Amino acid sequence: MAPLRMFALVFASQLMLGFNAPLPTGLPPPSYGTHTTILSIDGGGIRGIIPATVFAKDPTTSLADYFDVIAGTSTGGLISVMLSAPKSSDANRPVLTPPEIIQFFKDNDPKIFDEGSWTSCPVYDGKYLKNITRDLLKGTRLSQSLTKLVITSFDDKKIKPITFSSYKLKSEPYLNATLSDISLATSAAPSYLPRHQFENNGYQFSMIDGAMAANNPAMVAVSEVMQHSEQKQIMLLSLGTGIPKKDDAVNSMSLHNDLCKASWLLGNLDVLDETMFHTDQVHHYLATVFPGLYPLENYLRIEEYNLYPSIKGLDNANKENMENLEKVGKPVAAKS
Repeated sequence: MAPLRMFALVFASQLMLGFNAPLPTGLPPPSYGTHTTILSIDGGGIRGIIPATVFAKDPTTSLADYFDVIAGTSTGGLISVMLSAPKSSDANRPVLTPPEIIQFFKDNDPKIFDEGSWTSCPVYDGKYLKNITRDLLKGTRLSQSLTKLVITSFDDKKIKPITFSSYKLKSEPYLNATLSDISLATSAAPSYLPRHQFENNGYQFSMIDGAMAANNPAMVAVSEVMQHSEQKQIMLLSLGTGIPKKDDAVNSMSLHNDLCKASWLLGNLDVLDETMFHTDQVHHYLATVFPGLYPLENYLRIEEYNLYPSIKGLDNANKENMENLEKVGKPVAAKS
């Protein structure tokens, strides 16, 4: 039996009582049934199309109805927010469904990752991303999300990870920022996009990409549940954005990106000292921990390995590449 189908069967059996009951308005209770259910989505730039495709079969599904916690980093953070932010015309529905998120990428990423600058770092100015994010999410705040959110980012002035967590809003009210600011904070990839600076409740944020804290946010999400929820039984579905093959090919723009990265790294060695786990390290650690704490079938990692070099880029937003990423996601969902 495919792993995703097995996970779905266990998931359904554990949550049947909750699914049969009327869905609540606003934030759901700590869990449906007997488990806290977590969806975690990695960072990966334009490759966020891959995890979005996994859930794109049913255009009407609201994942916020089925997951108690949705966690994300960078592009995964953007997706998580879109799945959890209430729609202005229907407060019980998400602002975008998975198929609409894929279309959002196709429509907007070519403008976010335009030709860029050959002489400046970061490569992209981020203005279009800021405008479209604020237009989509308006002034909606973290406390208004349809389900609990855990979004990673990193403060490059205070040199520490920042987790925008629904669980922490009472103890750390300054984290109740607008979802647009949170989205821009988690996706401000060094060398690609400028840091996102903003103020909320007297706290000054200077934020860069959540990947500097945890590109795979699954461990952060589990930690939030374990620390702040009375319900300790967990079911975790973790979605990756693809692992590229090793490739020696270099083009002029990627060389410029590499130079920007090198320049940023030299000026931010203290930030590197504080970064957490690599994506695969998190997966291997969770795979080790889960058999000891929970039934193994309560944790599923979906990842596509050996992406072709032509589609590995974080900012390759041409039409053909986005279509290829969608093609990668469909068999990942089918075989999982």
